[in-house]
Amino acid sequence: MDVESDITELRKNYKKDWRFRLAMIGTGLALVVVVLGAFTRLSHAGLGCPDWPGCYGHLLWPNDGHEIAAANLAFPDTPVETDKTWPEMVHRYFAGMLLLLVAGLTYMFWRRRGHRGFIQSHILLGLIILQAAFGMWTVTLKLWPQVVTAHLLGGMATLSVLWMLAERLRYRKRLVPPHEFTALQKLRPLAVAAVIVVVLQITLGGWTSSNYAALACPDFPTCHNQWWPETDFSQGFNVAQQIGPNYLGGALEGDARTAIHLTHRIGAIIVSLLVGLLALLAWRAGSRRWAQGLFAVLCLQVGLGIANVVMSLPLSIAVAHNAGAALLLLSLLTFCYRINTVQPAMKNFS
Repeated sequence: MDVESDITELRKNYKKDWRFRLAMIGTGLALVVVVLGAFTRLSHAGLGCPDWPGCYGHLLWPNDGHEIAAANLAFPDTPVETDKTWPEMVHRYFAGMLLLLVAGLTYMFWRRRGHRGFIQSHILLGLIILQAAFGMWTVTLKLWPQVVTAHLLGGMATLSVLWMLAERLRYRKRLVPPHEFTALQKLRPLAVAAVIVVVLQITLGGWTSSNYAALACPDFPTCHNQWWPETDFSQGFNVAQQIGPNYLGGALEGDARTAIHLTHRIGAIIVSLLVGLLALLAWRAGSRRWAQGLFAVLCLQVGLGIANVVMSLPLSIAVAHNAGAALLLLSLLTFCYRINTVQPAMKNFS
């Protein structure tokens, strides 16, 4: 069997490969979990259920009058708020579904230990288990920012690994003209740098959200009508801060929150420059569709960030901003992967 027929056979096989299908379903489910997590956090429902893994001792959440009354007696310090219980439990159940799916996927790869997805599937299972622990600590430690931010990063990591696993299982040989191949290889360092900077920016976004600093600067492009207002970076980025009795609403002073918000804005400028430059160079290299996609996702994300400030953080736009961050990260990771796997065509393209 020659190489081309072998590739054709692989393409047919991946459509029948349940591992590929599960990886794609898992990617979609992981994205739903990330979005639900953002909705839960931004609607201040992170402590909608004061216990874990149930909710006021229920498998779902207290709904009837007598159930709410009993829950209020059992948890007098955290009375039931029905608009906050269901987002938390819906998020938990979707996360539980993702755990079961990843466990099934890992079992499939365990049966074929020599398969190229074996290591990734086991990394995924470890990430999901760690995420469950972070979900529990988010509740038991009362929204401690370090844990909330780590929980967000864990969700993004899970989504990214699932998507890259699906990419590896896709069995697609990509050929480009030799001159485009050479130009794309030169973009590797910049593409990796863009991924790193976007991950750092997502971390800053999580820190901004978990410290309730998203509206620390209520105007744009200035902050409190100044280009550089009063800030307190030492307190804003004190990762050794003590756990308070309850971090709902935050515990930092205004200057500390302003420092966090400003840093996130500066990070957005750096991301825009790097990803914009990467898109421009990809366009010049000949990968115009990828360049357009990267630039479009970048513009969407920047626009959502600005809208959050000028519109005072509407819930729908704030959640979309989290989804946009995930989409930008996945786009960059896919671009990096395809740069590394693309091959030069043996003949010139007309």
